[in-house]
Amino acid sequence: MAGGPDDTRQARQVALLIAATGLMWIGAQILGGWLGLEARIFLLFDLAALAGFSWALVTTWRIWRRRQGK
Repeated sequence: MAGGPDDTRQARQVALLIAATGLMWIGAQILGGWLGLEARIFLLFDLAALAGFSWALVTTWRIWRRRQGK
């Protein structure tokens, strides 16, 4: 049987992470611009978003590979 409860749970976590990361990044850009933060602070937000999106991509790939192998 392809997929399963674990895959469904992980896929839901990935979806929530993507949404939360995107909203956090947008909020950080708006708030940072409003507060006049330095570019290096923006870089930290960008790196955090990149890490979140990278984790989501790797996890999605693993779910896909697991489903292909069954």
